Amino acid sequence: MKENPYRQDREEMKELLLQYHNFKTGKKFNFLEEESFQRIIEYFDENDNLNAAMEAANYAVEQFPYSSALHIKKADIFIAAHRYREALVILEKAELLDSNDINIFILKTEAHLALDHQEKAAQLLEEAIHVFEGEEKMELLFELADVYDDYEEFDKVFNCLQLILEQDPTNEEALYKICFWTDYTGRNEESIKLHQKIIDEFPYSQLAWFNLGAAFQGLKLYEKSIDAYQYAIAIDEKFDYAYRNIGDAYLRLHKYKEAIEALQKVLELSMPEEVIYEALGHCYDKLKNYAQARFNYRKASHLNATDSHLYFKIAGTYMNEGHWDNAIKNLEIAMRINKSLPDHHLALAKCYMQLDRIKDAVIHFSTFIKARPKNNNGWKELIKCLYDAEYFEEALEQIYNAQRNTNFKPLFIFYKSAVLFSLGRSKEGLLQLELAMQKSPSLIKQFIQLDPSLLQHQSIVELIASYKNKNPRKKK
Repeated sequence: MKENPYRQDREEMKELLLQYHNFKTGKKFNFLEEESFQRIIEYFDENDNLNAAMEAANYAVEQFPYSSALHIKKADIFIAAHRYREALVILEKAELLDSNDINIFILKTEAHLALDHQEKAAQLLEEAIHVFEGEEKMELLFELADVYDDYEEFDKVFNCLQLILEQDPTNEEALYKICFWTDYTGRNEESIKLHQKIIDEFPYSQLAWFNLGAAFQGLKLYEKSIDAYQYAIAIDEKFDYAYRNIGDAYLRLHKYKEAIEALQKVLELSMPEEVIYEALGHCYDKLKNYAQARFNYRKASHLNATDSHLYFKIAGTYMNEGHWDNAIKNLEIAMRINKSLPDHHLALAKCYMQLDRIKDAVIHFSTFIKARPKNNNGWKELIKCLYDAEYFEEALEQIYNAQRNTNFKPLFIFYKSAVLFSLGRSKEGLLQLELAMQKSPSLIKQFIQLDPSLLQHQSIVELIASYKNKNPRKKK
């Protein structure tokens, strides 16, 4: 029966440490080879005893002064101990002994970055990539990409990944990373050319097809992106990120049924996520299937109970169905989570207005307007609320406030006219209506929507007719 290899290694290490102890204390010991010192240094390093590791490294290079590997190991320990300048000195010695060891350049880069010498680190690697070939060159290119990322030369990160893929078109790490950096830098056209070239050579690379789809999506070429993702799925039918992006592309195309199908596939293949349930809710919302929209928004809220926006969306589905009390309950939950969002106050005000709770509606309209004084819609809704409740004096006062805050938008001249007519000040109302028609006759629809009974005034009908006669529609 074979002895347990783990136990055997442990016994060997125990014997090695005993020999090392004897070596340090001057007792009789077996000769410690270069590899033995490396194992001893690694042992202390793995057990978080940096002082002992440094001591062993110092002994090691004294015993083997021409070993580049031990100098590199010593430099690695000094970097772990944050002694970066000393590490660089050690690495210079190592390079004199063996300039072709890639670890020298990787550790030098790490030390320079720790000292905030990003440009030195980049220059070092830029020179090194011309010395090494194959796997080592690609490893250095990945290191260089990380350096460029560190000091925010993001286009150069993309360039490094592009160089890697030109040498190794199926490199998964580079394929994963370049997808992100294509989106971040906006270099979609270059990504399309690169991945089309890869696909020509490797047509079954699902990551290349996925990245091609993502680049098309970045250019808003959604139909082409969907085609590319479909190829990725044909190669790997469990590619959940491809389904996710297909769902997003269909959303952008307003093809909500197709988006739902793709997003449901995501849920089958991966762990449930708030963003997927929210997207499904949005699709059903757009299809006016408010019960299903609510179901998915609630699923999302169960995964993230602190997102007030989800309760706001649930409230929106109830508002679309005219269930104002249910909408208010969910808006109140949203506001308990986040009181500072103006849109919550606007929605709550609309609900209260529908329930004839005018004072409550005015309070929340006012809160919205205070947060967004230049927003036309807030003023418009507040004035409509006051008008419908026949608080005409208050409505007129708010019209003056709206005009001052919205740079005298023509809509509020129309509303001013309506209020003046309702107050029995017909002559003033007619003058305001004429002024409004001069500025923006197309807004007459909103004047009528505010109060269709205004068309019972003969003077209003005649004024509107006169403008229609002045601006007859062109014959086709």
